[in-house]
Amino acid sequence: MAIRASEQIIHKAAWLYYTHGLRQDEVAKQLNISRASVAMYLRKARDTGIVNISTSTQLFTEDVLARQLEDAFGLTAVWVVPQERHALDPTAEIPAVAASVFLELVNRGDRIGVAWGRTVYAMADVMSFADLQDVTVVQLCGNLGAPYSYRPDQCTMEIARRLNAKGLNFYAPLVLTSERLAQELRAEPVIREQLASVADCDLALFSIGTVDEDSHIVKCGALSPAEVYALRDAGAAGVLAGQMIDATGELLDCGYNRRVISTDPASIRSIPKRMVVVQEDSKLNPLLAALAGGLCSHLVVTATMARRLLDHRKANPQPLSQ
Repeated sequence: MAIRASEQIIHKAAWLYYTHGLRQDEVAKQLNISRASVAMYLRKARDTGIVNISTSTQLFTEDVLARQLEDAFGLTAVWVVPQERHALDPTAEIPAVAASVFLELVNRGDRIGVAWGRTVYAMADVMSFADLQDVTVVQLCGNLGAPYSYRPDQCTMEIARRLNAKGLNFYAPLVLTSERLAQELRAEPVIREQLASVADCDLALFSIGTVDEDSHIVKCGALSPAEVYALRDAGAAGVLAGQMIDATGELLDCGYNRRVISTDPASIRSIPKRMVVVQEDSKLNPLLAALAGGLCSHLVVTATMARRLLDHRKANPQPLSQ
């Protein structure tokens, strides 16, 4: 199991102090804690063996990967779920770890934006119940009309139910039949206000979709496989809340996106905590696009994906746009 979210700060303090060579006051400033807390965390790190990572067994391998990913991509926090241990099933572990992390990121009074997808719904399905006050969970994109087991409205309302929070669905289709109709619908006061309010969220939760025939937007009937591959040829690198983004994390300039009712990347970037969860190995390029666009601050991935991200970063050391 990856390090618990509540204990991660111990590992981060040790990483900054012993690996980066920061002074205790510098560690305190970077983690926004007191110097006394840093001293306490370093003592706990020594007591538990965290500072002996380089000479220990593989116990802390995934946590080292997490810290390296934070350094390489400028992320606030990363959780890496191990895959080598036969007792762990990543398809079950990723949602469980992500649900635990998500609950620790939520504060009373928060406004939370939620996208859709199989991973997000799996998280909601295993999430513990909490009773948080004045929390609101809002849907980040329009809805799907066809029967679908993890529609945007279902993801939003199930997470709201688990938090005993208020859920706000988006009462508009995800994809319209024409650009003109979508433009007129976005101009409606209720829809316009809901889209504008996304930037006021404290936390966003989403995954990134692939641009191929296995994409959710193909399976739900929004696009045909041929249309998706044509968009990929035109520069689409991933799917964010039902929209196509390019390799820089920006919206692809295409007719499909102009027919979609969804929040834009700029609104998501304005949210302080942007939690992305990825469990499929096929999502390297979509995830790189999200990272390049500054769409992620908190990340939960498998150990395999963590290593692939680091390998890519070493081969492409240029700084990411934030």
